[in-house]
Amino acid sequence: MFSLRRCGALHTRRLGSSLRPATIARRTRPPHAEHPRLLSTTVSERLKPQTKVPGWIVFPAAVLVLGGAGVLAYNYNQPFRHTALAVVRCSRVAEAAILGAIDYKLTFAKSYETEDEKATAYSECHTRSARRVLKALLANGGIFIKLGQHMASVAVLPREWTSTMRPLQDQCEPTAYEDLEKMFISDIGISISDYFEDFDPEPIGVASLAQVHIGRLKGSGERVAVKLQHPHLEEFCEIDMEMVEVSLGWIKHWFPNFEFTWLGEEMRENLPKEMDFVHEKRNAERAMADFENIRTSLYIPQVKEARKRILVMEYIQGGRVDDLVYLSDHNIDRNKVSLELSRIFCQMVHINGWFHADPHPGNLLIRPAIPGSKSPYNFEIVLLDHGLYFDLDTPLRINYSRWWLALIAPATPEVLEDRKKYAKLVGNIDEDLYPVFEAAITGRAALESTWEDEGGAPRPKSMIDLSAQTEEEMEAIRKAVVQKEGLLMSVFDVLRRVPRRVLMVLKLNDLTRSLDRALMTTHSTIRIFLITAKYCTFAVWLDESQRLVSEMRRKGLSGMSLGLLWDYFWVWWRYEKMYRSIEVAEWWMDTGARLVTAQAWVRGLFTVGGLQGAHKAAAGLA
Repeated sequence: MFSLRRCGALHTRRLGSSLRPATIARRTRPPHAEHPRLLSTTVSERLKPQTKVPGWIVFPAAVLVLGGAGVLAYNYNQPFRHTALAVVRCSRVAEAAILGAIDYKLTFAKSYETEDEKATAYSECHTRSARRVLKALLANGGIFIKLGQHMASVAVLPREWTSTMRPLQDQCEPTAYEDLEKMFISDIGISISDYFEDFDPEPIGVASLAQVHIGRLKGSGERVAVKLQHPHLEEFCEIDMEMVEVSLGWIKHWFPNFEFTWLGEEMRENLPKEMDFVHEKRNAERAMADFENIRTSLYIPQVKEARKRILVMEYIQGGRVDDLVYLSDHNIDRNKVSLELSRIFCQMVHINGWFHADPHPGNLLIRPAIPGSKSPYNFEIVLLDHGLYFDLDTPLRINYSRWWLALIAPATPEVLEDRKKYAKLVGNIDEDLYPVFEAAITGRAALESTWEDEGGAPRPKSMIDLSAQTEEEMEAIRKAVVQKEGLLMSVFDVLRRVPRRVLMVLKLNDLTRSLDRALMTTHSTIRIFLITAKYCTFAVWLDESQRLVSEMRRKGLSGMSLGLLWDYFWVWWRYEKMYRSIEVAEWWMDTGARLVTAQAWVRGLFTVGGLQGAHKAAAGLA
């Protein structure tokens, strides 16, 4: 009413005396004065009781509206979708991790009547915790599968953990062809059918980050392997890494003894490299260059084209490197395969200082040597998946080589001090954790004087004294992890302290040892250790000789002393003496291996039957 009167007064001032008083009165009369019936109707409506909507309608309707809004936001609002997924995925990992930590706390705090009862309880706790984590990783998928695969390859984790995580190698779901087609058009600019003359929509292999198909290039008709990244990974990679780091941070905060933050740090650093196939192409080219002037059986497939999520490369047809039937069918000596694998990886670690960091049997193929091959044998070892490599700087590489030489040398007081000194330089490991680190590097029970002797069978003094690893020794190692007071915490501490690249070297060591066993070789169990010693000796010689030559060049002829020349001669003589003695030991062991194979051939000739039976027995198949 105030606004009405104010407007009337303003109107009156504009029109002046020309407006009659009666008109003014009529215009300023309240509306209800003219409409008494309307007023009574309005009042009566206000006095009526309001109709209340039943609750059984309100709540379902609200749920329906909110659910519909949530579905729309999830499908069309990326931040909302990422937040929702983050909550769900993070809760899965956090639940498994926290329940596992509590389980460990309660299990370790209990008292047990016997050691066997304690060992059983600890083993069951390991298994329960590993299965919880496995369930969460499978539900989340994506890079969480990669996380589990890495845990399966960490040699110092309890066997219950590694064996539980190992099936993740085969638990990867393929991406639908339609989604791959969309990604291909987005990245390449043309469809799959326009790029390839023929393309098999069924993958020949599916991994956590990508899957591989077979195709034929248009024009040349060349058969190629096509590696295609799972399209959804790029969208969720960043958020998944954040979730892993947050979950592991919670565990560290509430349970400081169970620290796994190093897993999150490793994923943060390395996963983007593995998801960039252009980076993989560069790694493959560098690895080829490193072995260009070396006579080796190593073969690396050529890359035809590389985009960030698409890799087209030469297709190689062969068998798994540990397939004894394939080796037998192609007359390939399994002993030589094992030794060549050791040489390839020792060359990478001890000489090149740059090595393949994701080795497993699925990344290794073997095929008969092709015409023009530079392999010294009748086979080639094909190395696949070059997404992740690590480098070793010169001090770390030489100190690691010196440590191996100390492990191989007899256990004198000086050698024992060297072992612990180089363990500190290589792995940041103090004396109290040294036994765990030594066992992780060698894959064997501790050598003599590593732990205080507690009775029982005498332990070997060096790696050379090791006999074939028995089931009893493997069981003793497993029991030590679950029974020895504080040893599991020491394992976690080693994992936290050791540099990531050194952990990757542990994976390489474990691969060569496990393949040597899988190939059922007839040579001595320490044969591959001699190859390591040979490459370590050469690496140390190169480093020392280059240092002395640089010193000679710096001083020139005028400043060169007899002492410097004597130092160079002494370094050379020490190298030659060690290197030649290793070669003699190699010849002796290889001769023994050939005799064992010959005995198997003769046995198969009579017991299995005929030349075919002899061949199978010599190949380890009978």
